[in-house]
Amino acid sequence: MDSEVYGALGQPGMGLFMAIVIGALAGWLAEQFTSANMGLIANIVMGILGGLLGNYLASKLHIPIYGFWRNLLSATVGAVIIITIYRAIRGRGMSY
Repeated sequence: MDSEVYGALGQPGMGLFMAIVIGALAGWLAEQFTSANMGLIANIVMGILGGLLGNYLASKLHIPIYGFWRNLLSATVGAVIIITIYRAIRGRGMSY
């Protein structure tokens, strides 16, 4: 195990507050891109889960993710993927 301490979203220096802020923004952006109808809490949850998924996929593709904008981008992409998979499983007519 390396000596670097990781924070929220698996990124060094990313605290809980910034994870919530990035999660809310990423969830909202994903909601806009997918025309979903979610609330604030669902946006935050989708954004944080999307951040975890996006950062995992970026690490597998050897894409460095650091800083606010790259975290926001990876979280948004991850949230869009999660919403798309959810819709594929539950059906297109479902609303959040």
